[in-house]
Amino acid sequence: MAGAEVIRIQDGRRADPQLCRGRTADGRPCRNRAGASGYCKRHEPAAGRAAAPAPSRFEADLERALAFLRRRVTGAYAVDDFGFDPDLTENVLLPILRPLFDRWWRVEQRGLENIPASGPALLVSNHSGTLPLDALMMKLAIYEGTGRHCRLLAADLPFRLPFVGEIARKSGNTLACAEDSTRLLDAGEIVGVFPEGYKGIGKPFRERYKLQRFGRGGFVEVALRTGAPMIPVSIVGAEEIYPMIYNVKPLARLLGFPYFPLTPTFPALGLLGAIPLPSKWIIEYGEPIQTAPFTPDAALDPMFVFNLTDQVREAIQQTLYKNLMARRSVFF
Repeated sequence: MAGAEVIRIQDGRRADPQLCRGRTADGRPCRNRAGASGYCKRHEPAAGRAAAPAPSRFEADLERALAFLRRRVTGAYAVDDFGFDPDLTENVLLPILRPLFDRWWRVEQRGLENIPASGPALLVSNHSGTLPLDALMMKLAIYEGTGRHCRLLAADLPFRLPFVGEIARKSGNTLACAEDSTRLLDAGEIVGVFPEGYKGIGKPFRERYKLQRFGRGGFVEVALRTGAPMIPVSIVGAEEIYPMIYNVKPLARLLGFPYFPLTPTFPALGLLGAIPLPSKWIIEYGEPIQTAPFTPDAALDPMFVFNLTDQVREAIQQTLYKNLMARRSVFF
């Protein structure tokens, strides 16, 4: 058509003349606004010199991997008092989970604006799925959405397992106890807790999305003492990845596990039964429940703690029901 504007397509996006023509360190198109030269200030070529060609995605990945190896060899990385290694977590552990997050479960996040950009927060979530993959997905989701690390509180079993315990520590997780959670919140960290514990993650499929008892409200006491806001988190989709139809309690006791699941695929299909089903996930972060208006002494009032615990639990349950009613299918 005469006079029609031709819009070029580059790298799967519209080529906007107002966007920089450079690329970031990982090979992605720069999203900064361009100046008269077609580049942003960061990627502006030096005067009298043509712009250097942007590195390919492979070159960027290789450069990043070599830089990571140099840091590991020279010891140029930090580990905190809990054993958390941010360098290893960001460059190795979280990228391993990303294909599950992006493609297998297609995790959708809602309410990210409720997570503070800085300062402490206690994320309180439902727990499900037979294996604690919901915790790992929430950890990656928080990092992808905010750039902050969520320090998960876990039972002692993972820390007693060879290799798993070390990885759990290095990725920022710690024991679910008042002392550790208080220290982390006082340091301004985001902390994730699953009050249902094994009762939630190990419940039969027929009880899916029905929250179990939240214990004695220890997480509420910690939030009151530290003044950290509590953010209810509702995860839909994890219940269907390993639908447990029966718990073999004698075998669980023999192995020292809290439960031993039978699913439609495990152990009937052997190792293939360990592949989780590709359900569609939704993670929603509710409005923060503020604790700063209360004094730390409020944690000593059992009835007040119980009522606040019930408020958090009810917020999670109602959001679960809302998202279950709205979803079209388990897998889409």
